[in-house]
Amino acid sequence: MKVRAIAVAGLLAAGVAVAPPAASQDHRHEAMEAAPPRGDSIYALSASLVDQRGRPAGLDLFRGHPVLISMFYATCPDACPLLIADLQRMERELPPRVKADLRIVLVSLDPERDTPDALQALARTRQVDESRWRLLRAPEETVRDVAALLGVKYRRLPDGSFNHSSVITLLDPDGAIVARDDAIGGPHEALLRRLRGARSTSGR
Repeated sequence: MKVRAIAVAGLLAAGVAVAPPAASQDHRHEAMEAAPPRGDSIYALSASLVDQRGRPAGLDLFRGHPVLISMFYATCPDACPLLIADLQRMERELPPRVKADLRIVLVSLDPERDTPDALQALARTRQVDESRWRLLRAPEETVRDVAALLGVKYRRLPDGSFNHSSVITLLDPDGAIVARDDAIGGPHEALLRRLRGARSTSGR
């Protein structure tokens, strides 16, 4: 607990954008015109997660690759399906070399219900490329830490659903934030430009 708190505090001090975990849901945000201040790698957060196949994973599981990371929950009726569709559309618009190098990470806001089986079912339903996509669940404390680092605001409602912001964040191969966009359903042109110019540091 103390180590995690120190890691998060250090990242916040370094300028990584944060937001408190409470907000009303609004999926018609304007695209962010500029990346947040570049800070330390979010991979400095020591976090134990599990992927859709039940395998343990760290937040840095795709170190060495450009990564698009966001947060969602599997039973979300509207914003999260749109988020996944946006990510898949962005993949289709990338040159084959860039797409092959890109990795996508989605961290669940609802670890209570989003078991590995539930995440695997969603991955199959949405037909994501599981060689490059990971759907992750983590303890509530880790969910809060990751949301703070990514600037995702969320709140559980009495019926078990969530109000949440839908932010897509681009990480460089070392895990530093280089761009963000919360305009779900938008063109994501800034993210696409950054990705086309991205460089991998890993052969994985």
